[in-house]
Amino acid sequence: MAKKSKAENYLDYVPSHNPDYKWEKNDEGIVTIIQENNKFFDKVAQKFFKRPAVSRLDMDPLGSYIWTRIDGKTTVYTIGKAVHTKFGKEAEPLYDRLVKFIYILESNGYIKLDKTIAKENLKNHTLQKK
Repeated sequence: MAKKSKAENYLDYVPSHNPDYKWEKNDEGIVTIIQENNKFFDKVAQKFFKRPAVSRLDMDPLGSYIWTRIDGKTTVYTIGKAVHTKFGKEAEPLYDRLVKFIYILESNGYIKLDKTIAKENLKNHTLQKK
């Protein structure tokens, strides 16, 4: 019977910003994601329900710090270490919160996750065991 391969480790993923969304950082370091509501259903909602043409998502200091560490090169694990250095116990439970935050950003399309590094690490780990 063949062994099941281990699941990929979410902490090995590399997040990057989705270029479809603009963002800005104010003087206090707070990040705001700017979402243009220009799809068909957005236009309908604007006309009939007075929805705004542009939505602004303001992050808290922790989310802003994480957002600015997302660069398309740094793993979720490394971002977590930087968060721990800056926020300490205030960020605990660190990796549970970080993974959930990254998951929410990805689910809403604000970021993309490169999973190839996780697959390469899993492959290397499997080869080392043999």
